[in-house]
Amino acid sequence: MFSKIRLANLVADARAHKIAFFVCLLALWQGLVQLGLWQEYIFPSPLGVARTLARGFQNGTLLIGIAVSLQRILIGFGISVVFGTVLGLLIGRIRLLQETIGALVLGLQALPSICWLPIALLWFGLSETAILFVVVMGALLSITLATEAGVRNTPPRYVHAARNLGARGWRIYLYVILPAALPAIISGLKLGWSFAWRSLMAAELLYVGLGLGQLLNMGRELNDMSQVVAVMLVIIAIGLTVDRFIFQPVESRVRERWGLG
Repeated sequence: MFSKIRLANLVADARAHKIAFFVCLLALWQGLVQLGLWQEYIFPSPLGVARTLARGFQNGTLLIGIAVSLQRILIGFGISVVFGTVLGLLIGRIRLLQETIGALVLGLQALPSICWLPIALLWFGLSETAILFVVVMGALLSITLATEAGVRNTPPRYVHAARNLGARGWRIYLYVILPAALPAIISGLKLGWSFAWRSLMAAELLYVGLGLGQLLNMGRELNDMSQVVAVMLVIIAIGLTVDRFIFQPVESRVRERWGLG
């Protein structure tokens, strides 16, 4: 009982601290605007950004941009999850693949995801396929390496016990290795999502079409800093929402189920 009350108080204090921090941040922002050190089109006020946000949602521009970007990220990230998980499972269990493909994946992981953009443009031109390619490459390597690490850290006694009970082939992967590696896989998915989201925004900055990245580029071309900041806030909000309502609950549930915290 007392532990629950204490936990509730800690959560309330954390929320109060966050609210106070962002209120102070907005006050500092408005204070800098009041000093008049920069023109409005260079350093917009919080109210100006709020008006731009409201206008973008009212005329549907931001809604369309959000829908298009989310569609792209879901397709690209979904492809990365499927291939990255399978590849990580294979590399983690087959020594030959670990020494060959695993070394290649580890080396490619050192490349910033934006480095895949020139290749995508040369191969696919300014197209949806190029954007999806960048998104996939942004997430695939992280998911593969995280899955491989989870597989390699699976206690061998789990596999031995499963074999003694008659499990063979894909059943060992499905019922033993994959569940044991799940905490590492979830961490890899979380990291892969962040890389994919950044890669998508970078690709959309160059692609002439709908999307949040293109709205950012339009704000730059029009010297409309209010639109740039407004779109950046939307991008941040989407990232925080996905982490808060998808990855955090799943990660907490997995860690609790596996006795990790």
